[in-house]
Amino acid sequence: MSNNTVGSSGHAPGKIRGPGRPPKRTCTWCGESKTPLKYVLPTENGKKEFCSETCLSEFRQAYSKGACLHCDNVIRGNAPPSSKNFCSTYCLNKYQKKNEKRTTSPQSGNGANGTESNANNNSTGSYYDIFQSFDWTEYMKETTSVAAPEDCFKQASVPPVNDFKVNMKLEALDPRNLTSTCIATVVGVLGPRLRLRLDGSDNKNDFWRLVDAGDIHPIGHCEKNDGMLQPPLGFRMNASSWPMFLLKTLNGAEMAPPKVFQPEPPTPKTNLFVVGQKLEAVDKKNPQLICCATVGAVKNDQIHVTFDGWRGAFDYWCRYDSRDIFPVGWCARAGHPLQPPGQKSATTPSRFKLRPSGIPNPALPEGGSTGANTGTNNSGTSSPVPNVCLRIRSSCQGGSPNMPASVTGVGASGAAETLVKELLSVHTDPQKLTRAILTASSSYSNITNVQVSSGSKNYTVKVPTDLTAEELKNWLKVVCAGAGWCVGLLEVDSGEAAGRPCALCGESTSNSVTSVSAVKRPKSALEAGGAGGAGGAEGAGGVVY
Repeated sequence: MSNNTVGSSGHAPGKIRGPGRPPKRTCTWCGESKTPLKYVLPTENGKKEFCSETCLSEFRQAYSKGACLHCDNVIRGNAPPSSKNFCSTYCLNKYQKKNEKRTTSPQSGNGANGTESNANNNSTGSYYDIFQSFDWTEYMKETTSVAAPEDCFKQASVPPVNDFKVNMKLEALDPRNLTSTCIATVVGVLGPRLRLRLDGSDNKNDFWRLVDAGDIHPIGHCEKNDGMLQPPLGFRMNASSWPMFLLKTLNGAEMAPPKVFQPEPPTPKTNLFVVGQKLEAVDKKNPQLICCATVGAVKNDQIHVTFDGWRGAFDYWCRYDSRDIFPVGWCARAGHPLQPPGQKSATTPSRFKLRPSGIPNPALPEGGSTGANTGTNNSGTSSPVPNVCLRIRSSCQGGSPNMPASVTGVGASGAAETLVKELLSVHTDPQKLTRAILTASSSYSNITNVQVSSGSKNYTVKVPTDLTAEELKNWLKVVCAGAGWCVGLLEVDSGEAAGRPCALCGESTSNSVTSVSAVKRPKSALEAGGAGGAGGAEGAGGVVY
């Protein structure tokens, strides 16, 4: 079997199927198409299906060491010698051609006429298909808004030059453990920003830094300051192998020279932001993106960043001296793409969908200002996101007295996030519950990572964002099924007949609510093997890991 067919559920490149014939579903690891695919492994890029537990186990072990940048398959021993990030020469060529098209596009700039406004922008083109210019002057005129002054920001008056190159190595603080200094590799550059990956970690924990950030340094900085390099959180090898791994990693590697590191800009003395001012801000859930934003609230040294044209799921609080916020026009000067309001993908033009700043903010800390009476745009085109309460029947099958009676969150997605944190902190088998949540979330395209501490361990689970009320009900049922619980254990509080018995197992507690009528739930990894249902993973036709 050719290298292009193994590990792929589709047909080999160049092989033409007859009209109307559906593609064969093959085992992701061995390529077998005759055996039923009863085993499923949800991943960040979709689910992988397998014919046996052995295939799943071997794939998972190989996948943890790295995946192809083009097709997301595991990289085997016959990978092209020219690049260790691709499973075959075919994928390498495809990836290079795709990047060439992106970087040579006539609209691949952020300046006038679609041209790059910074000659030192080394964008890899991995995240933006088309760069579109954005006219801040016109936008602020239409929305009768003003830009936040540049002296409010901890940013250089002139965007720094980016002389870093891909594969250069440097020292950086582990963003998940700020007490550890680790070795990091530059895996992408975009304007004055760097995409970094900690050596010994996987590609699921990449993070972004500016070239003038204060927590990145040349190799040797830690030792000069009497420090010691540490393995990253989640180091994939045995801790005792770290010294040898470090030696092999740095041997013959290209070190980032000290001259490419830029000095960190000065910090403003105080919080000068005012509610309603415009700025550009990093989307924390999609950190490669910088978007149009507004100061929604101010509290002491914190500001609330709200993204224009988007619901509150993307908003966040940060310090006034955060390096993730920029003055209006920064992207254009830096040669970095800017996402227009209400548009996370730059492939189509958007009209301005400004969110009024006078909306009551459920996340506002006590004493904070929302600027409801500042006279800014109060068009009333959107309404506050209501709180959603979830009731928990602890007496249902799978329930526990340790479970809370109810949880509440802002909107359907906020309630799901709060529920995950509460349940993982008290569940007796967090790993099983984590798998159930991952399975339930795998069918949704917009997800966010939620970190929860349970005992001495930390767990990261994926929770869908922008859920509707019906999608939340479906998601709760799939979580219950995957955890082996009664599917009526978790329900949205409708405010009706809270003491009514569970229609499925007959239990009745003060936590009970009216059972939700059956609705067709979205296709998820639970249904990979065939017939779906409200039962466990095996009842859905497959075993989920």
